Amino acid sequence: MNKTKNNRSLSPQASANSVDPFEVLHRLLKLGNRLNAPFSEHLEKRFRVTMNEFRVIMLIGRLGSSASHELAEISGVSTMSVSRAVTSLERKGWITCSIDETNRRRKILRLTSEGRRLYKQMLPTADKVAQYLFDSLREDEFLAFDHYVMRLIKSLEASDEKGRSIFLEKTRPEA
Repeated sequence: MNKTKNNRSLSPQASANSVDPFEVLHRLLKLGNRLNAPFSEHLEKRFRVTMNEFRVIMLIGRLGSSASHELAEISGVSTMSVSRAVTSLERKGWITCSIDETNRRRKILRLTSEGRRLYKQMLPTADKVAQYLFDSLREDEFLAFDHYVMRLIKSLEASDEKGRSIFLEKTRPEA
């Protein structure tokens, strides 16, 4: 396997095209930061909502109802962060939490009428972000991008036979 200028291993495909995975990772992180800009610029202060609260509202708005652990799984946000967002949203009166009668350990989250109003106000901004982001791609590029994103997510979410995250195990710092 070839090495980069920083002496990191490159895959045969990456080395043939002189692409440094470390640089691609940084570009991916930059992409995430740029995608958050409209949220902080247009929504955060106006609606007094955090990014995780926004994610929870948008997911419940799309799904109709959900449980915290399901929102964490769908969004990739830690259960602790989702739990904090749920607690805050409940305090603000934007969501309700009720016991699932078929599984009493499961709490069902739903938007209140105020939460639905907020969801409807924020949805156009989220739609504009998605539209703007993907307008620069042809349909085949968009489909390929979606395929690669799903493949990367699958890799990051893979677990070993003991249920541990392979990603976290393989990226554990040396002792």
